[in-house]
Amino acid sequence: MKLKVRFFARYREALGVDSIAVEGDFATIDDVRALLAQRDGAEVLREQNLMCARNEELCQLDEPVVDGDEVAFFPTVTGG
Repeated sequence: MKLKVRFFARYREALGVDSIAVEGDFATIDDVRALLAQRDGAEVLREQNLMCARNEELCQLDEPVVDGDEVAFFPTVTGG
């Protein structure tokens, strides 16, 4: 399965890219996150409160993925 993964805000800054293509045998967005979090510099993806989207729709980490999906990761937003 091939997926496009996009990163936003400080995740993009930490990883030094705004998107990548990944291939693998993924069942959920969390499977994608777990694989990417093992890479050097990607420790930010281990955060408990990260947000994610599948095909531009907010979702949870247990959201299933299929070939060709776009997955996005971004930090939670706080205001004051």
